[in-house]
Amino acid sequence: MDNHCHSIGMEILTLDLMASRCPLALLMVKRSCRDLSPTQKLVIEVSQPTAKTDIVRYLQNNGFIIDIQADGIDQLVIIVKKGQ
Repeated sequence: MDNHCHSIGMEILTLDLMASRCPLALLMVKRSCRDLSPTQKLVIEVSQPTAKTDIVRYLQNNGFIIDIQADGIDQLVIIVKKGQ
């Protein structure tokens, strides 16, 4: 799969945490977000309820721009960009 959005020059990365639980899921998000460049977006997929809450709270409290694409019982999908 091509992870590039050529029309706007934005690279899109995916972090699949559907099988991960906290604290590992949160640690993986922190590491991945820390390494984001301004031209990258990170799609995070997570299912574990505690991980969902912790990840959203971390992103909001650390200046990331988030766009929640899906928020259901079984899955949360978030698109993350570095804040300004």
